[in-house]
Amino acid sequence: MSVLASRPAMALATGVAALVAACVVSLGVGARRLSVSTVWAALVDPDPALFDHAVVQEHIPRTLVGLLVGAALALAGAALQGMTHNPLADPGILGLNAGATAAVVAAIHLLGIGDISGHVWFAFAGAALAALVVHLVASLGGGGATPLTLALAGAAVTAGLTSVTGLLLVLSSESLELYRFWQLGSLAGRDGELLRATAPFVVVGLLIVLGGARALDALALGDDVARGLGQRVGPTRVVLGMGVVLLCGASVALAGPIGFVGLVVPHVARRLAGPDHRAMLALCALLGPVLLLAADVLGRVVMPPGEVQAGVMTALVGAPVFIAVVRGSRVGA
Repeated sequence: MSVLASRPAMALATGVAALVAACVVSLGVGARRLSVSTVWAALVDPDPALFDHAVVQEHIPRTLVGLLVGAALALAGAALQGMTHNPLADPGILGLNAGATAAVVAAIHLLGIGDISGHVWFAFAGAALAALVVHLVASLGGGGATPLTLALAGAAVTAGLTSVTGLLLVLSSESLELYRFWQLGSLAGRDGELLRATAPFVVVGLLIVLGGARALDALALGDDVARGLGQRVGPTRVVLGMGVVLLCGASVALAGPIGFVGLVVPHVARRLAGPDHRAMLALCALLGPVLLLAADVLGRVVMPPGEVQAGVMTALVGAPVFIAVVRGSRVGA
């Protein structure tokens, strides 16, 4: 029993250590690589006259974006996998990221909304509408919304929304210029105003999903068992879905459509911490930022003096994991 009890604790301790290391590396790696002591001095006693301190201060918003978006996407993916009993569930695969992106581009093109803080509301609406459409399409068959039909419906809706986004961008060069700001998913170029506009939504979404850990444990046993344990399955899924929409919408508005974080991290966290969603979700909140910050740092150093966007790097990591999950899972069960 003590070994089983220590497993989540050890996993969480490892996650905290990895997160601290990822933050230090994110703050200290750029055009030049800084020591840990320099990073610490720049944080606790910054000197604007020192170039190294200025570099660290410049990286702080980027690191904060990685922390928020990484945790948001990882928890959104874990909640989706638990709610749908689908090991392939992920905000990108189920169309939520595509819905948020299409809504933002439509707001830019049709309504002329260029303020990033205004994009947040359209990102929420787009993610929510995409989730609803995917569920409705998946439920059209006689067997209802199964893991397989959800994955297929998500792929179809994503393809359709991506086509709509592409059409809007062709019609408007202004929309295309604004869309390039975050089209491939990036942590660079985000400022304090954008962080302040999106952080409250991420925090609320995190609290909703983390607070639903026991409900996800019950849902994992099947809807009938969950009802027997006193869970109101329908309202529970609605509340958790609201949390997922908040997380996905804010993430897309903040950093663009970054994929695979919500797919990869929950599987790793489940292996390390076990099936208990309280420990697993907490570990997701730690490992999501680790993966995203690591991808961002790797993107800075692989092709100097340029950068590869974090969304591209997460796809390079996530695609093989996605294939492994498909091969090892009975998706249609």
